[in-house]
Amino acid sequence: MLGSGLGTQIDGAECVLRMNQAPTVGFEVDVGQRSTLRVISHTTVPLLLRNYSHYFQQQPRDTLYVVWGQGRNMDRTLGGRTYRALLQLTKMYPGLQVYTFTERMMAYCDQVFQNETGKNRRQSGSFLSTGWFTMILALELCEEIVVYGMVSDSYCREKSHPSVPYHYFEKGRLDECQMYLAHEQAPRSAHRFITEKAVFSRWAKKRPIVFAHPSWRTQ
Repeated sequence: MLGSGLGTQIDGAECVLRMNQAPTVGFEVDVGQRSTLRVISHTTVPLLLRNYSHYFQQQPRDTLYVVWGQGRNMDRTLGGRTYRALLQLTKMYPGLQVYTFTERMMAYCDQVFQNETGKNRRQSGSFLSTGWFTMILALELCEEIVVYGMVSDSYCREKSHPSVPYHYFEKGRLDECQMYLAHEQAPRSAHRFITEKAVFSRWAKKRPIVFAHPSWRTQ
């Protein structure tokens, strides 16, 4: 997204979904500044809390925060650590709109993965990405989806692809394609980014999903 200059176009959408800790401040020209809904991994919650003034004070109060996760940290009955932190956050900022995926919705997302890939998520050692949950949520909410910053599943096999950061807002040890391939080939406890992109490509043949930047057509 760096250098795209698409911020105004993105802000012109009726609804703008963002993921995890991806910031807008300092990147407005390329990614815009509106955040209608932010989908957050349970593992990302601590990162947002460290910079709470940016995400929860400077952001408009009409932003919705939807957190996905399962296991003891998100346990509602026993008061898991992450779930307690979210409750405390809503007390600090009355009116803050924070929601979590239900266990039923989490199971549904697992089942969709199995239906599309033929693989059981747990048995295959896979973790679903925030992008997976965001796309499924967007399909539930939106009549049309325009995706920015997502390459195709074949992109990293192209010899001419440039090396770009995995996140537009930080430079990590691995670039985008190195990160995707490392996870795709890992035997366990890994995201299957490339597999997910292939699924999204198939969905785009039947649903109003457009991959705008980079622009690519479904195969």
